[in-house]
Amino acid sequence: MLRNPDFALLEKQFGIVMPDVVDYFPEGVIHDERLAMDAQPALVSVSNAGIPSYLANYIDPNLIKVLVAPNKAAKIFGEAKKGDWVTRTATFPLIEHTGEVSSYGDWNENGSVGANANFPQRQSYVYQTITKWGEFQLETLALAKIDWASRLNIASAIILDKFQNLSYFFGIAGLQNYGLLNSPDLTAVLTPASKAYGGVKWVNSGVVVATANEVFTDIQSMFIQLVNQANGLIDAESKMVLALSPQSAMALTATNSFNVNVYDLLKKNFPNIRFETAPQYATTAGQLVQLICENVEGQETGYCAFNEKMRAHPIIRKESAFVQKKSQGTWGAVIFQPFAIAGMLGV
Repeated sequence: MLRNPDFALLEKQFGIVMPDVVDYFPEGVIHDERLAMDAQPALVSVSNAGIPSYLANYIDPNLIKVLVAPNKAAKIFGEAKKGDWVTRTATFPLIEHTGEVSSYGDWNENGSVGANANFPQRQSYVYQTITKWGEFQLETLALAKIDWASRLNIASAIILDKFQNLSYFFGIAGLQNYGLLNSPDLTAVLTPASKAYGGVKWVNSGVVVATANEVFTDIQSMFIQLVNQANGLIDAESKMVLALSPQSAMALTATNSFNVNVYDLLKKNFPNIRFETAPQYATTAGQLVQLICENVEGQETGYCAFNEKMRAHPIIRKESAFVQKKSQGTWGAVIFQPFAIAGMLGV
């Protein structure tokens, strides 16, 4: 292509040299067949106007744990280890002193003393759970910053203790293994007194319907039963625990016309009482309340018992995985002095 004659003029008059420029479009020219007007070619890749969504995803490093109901049986009734994991039967010797007296006389030989021994027994129940984790599983979940093996071990401890807690409340069916709520040695439960609102309940449909004095009177009735059953061994100064469901516990906040609630009335009249709640007291038969004297004459009323707590067996190595068994054992709730427990059902 020939160079534009203007280039020679620019070079001669102004000394402007443009060796690489072949031509240009004069001012006012809007179209020339030499100007390429090709259409935009089609895309080879998929049309996109964004980025992969995972690049804009935030993973919180704090793991949110799903909460479960608390284990309260041991806190209510105490806990003790009896035997070991191979112990199948536990015997709790019971001694009762007997005797009679007679009028005195130098040569009289009347009157005698004796003792009666019983040997009540309980059977243990040993149970287990299995923890499994694999190498690929561990590394995959590690990408999400989850310590999977540790979480599985925590889960095994939680599930074992949940069952242990249930055994303390309800025992094990088919064995001489009873719970705090269903031991055959317990005395019959009381029925709450009728309320001015109607019925016998403390709480109805989420509303406290009993007055403070009515709730206190029901608890007072349980204490009177303890006094009668103990024949003077229990008094208002004795250490006691009032155990009830979280729902029923709300009734203890009921306040009378003197601005005194049930908690205040109980602490004033029974200075050594404490309060514990557990969801197991919301039974299928109704809301249950227990008033338990913790010890009588220095002797424990009873306790929750186990023969093994969290026995971790060897970790078994598979081709690319691991397996571990964990086990525990329970005697349920062992009650020595059932007369020191009073219950009321239907509040």
